[in-house]
Amino acid sequence: MKFILLSIFIFGTISMASAQKQINIELKKQLDSILQLDQGIREFGDTETSEKSKDTIAALFNSSKEVLQKSQWMIMKEIDSIHLKKVEAIVAKYGYPGKTLVGEPANTTVFYVIQHNPGNIPKYYPLIEKAGKSGELPFKYAAMMLDRKLSNEGKEQIYGTQVYSLQIVNSKTGKKEFFQYVIPIKDAKNVNQRRKKAGFDTTVEENTRRFGFVYKVYTLDEIKKITKPSN
Repeated sequence: MKFILLSIFIFGTISMASAQKQINIELKKQLDSILQLDQGIREFGDTETSEKSKDTIAALFNSSKEVLQKSQWMIMKEIDSIHLKKVEAIVAKYGYPGKTLVGEPANTTVFYVIQHNPGNIPKYYPLIEKAGKSGELPFKYAAMMLDRKLSNEGKEQIYGTQVYSLQIVNSKTGKKEFFQYVIPIKDAKNVNQRRKKAGFDTTVEENTRRFGFVYKVYTLDEIKKITKPSN
């Protein structure tokens, strides 16, 4: 028994050491840094972010809250462009840097950078999908990118992750108002089953409330009529 237990201990130790060796520490650090900036600038603009957290984020960007507040969108656009070049070089060298290579949450970095550069989604979606199906990336991320890809193509999304807001003229009052909606979903009645299977922990109704409005089912034709510019 002692021999068996000793063998298990030795084998387990070797396995753990092997797993640690598989992680590319330098690449992980690089991706962690990119992810921190990518998410930080977006968290700064979140209405639920505390002032203390905003101070921390501003320090991350070597800036003051006031300056970051004024320049947030310009900074976001700039870092998204810089990060895209970096992750494209990483993907060219390593393929998708997934959980096995860089651990979590660094394995989500490439997803976020591509997701925030929508013009590159068609090129990289197959790579994200493969990573999601193989377990190198939680599948829900591949689902989100598919939704964005379809939405950008003017098609129905699958998982209800994409929302949109714009200013329209109310046909009854003639006044301008903001209109927020979940981009039309294919087979909307079964969307929550698909979300659960994909790994989401909220329903489409719950997810929509996070954006400050109530979910309503629309078709593509209905949205076209509602958002059609008035003459």
